[in-house]
Formats: sequence, structure tokens, C-alpha cells
Amino acid sequence: MSICEPPGRPELVPMSVGDTVRDVVSGRVGKVMGFVGPYVQLRPIGGGREWDARRERLRPVSGSEALSEGVARSNARSRGERL
Repeated sequence: MSICEPPGRPELVPMSVGDTVRDVVSGRVGKVMGFVGPYVQLRPIGGGREWDARRERLRPVSGSEALSEGVARSNARSRGERL
């Protein structure tokens, strides 16, 4: 948080459908699928069950972070782990 930011009010990151973000509360990475009220609908990289997160909980991820997440999920699936 910067000195200019009011306390308790995190900066909202602009985002659109298709962006890859991290839910800082759960630690999960997902693709933005849509927006409903104060919530952003996210789907895990590589597919899976969507979840809703409040916009202020989300931070953008770099391309390499998104790729790492996708590889980790693919490896887990190949080992037969349920995601």
C-alpha cells in the first residue's frame, strides 16, 4: 500500500475477461470469466470449477506465473491427483 492510499481501501486493478489474476486470500490463480455485482468470476488455469472473488482481493500475474500454474496443474492431473 502506498502512502497516498487511504487505509483499508486497496487500489482496484483494472481487468477484463480473459485476464489472469491471483486471489490473494486463497492463493489461487485463475482466468477472469465474468463480472456479477461486486464479484469477479474466476476459473482455474487449465479448467475446473469456477469461484467468485471480490475485485479488491485480486492482483494481476505475469505471463511466467500463469504458465507455471498451468504446468503445475497439468503435472498434477498426469499423476492422477484430483484438483
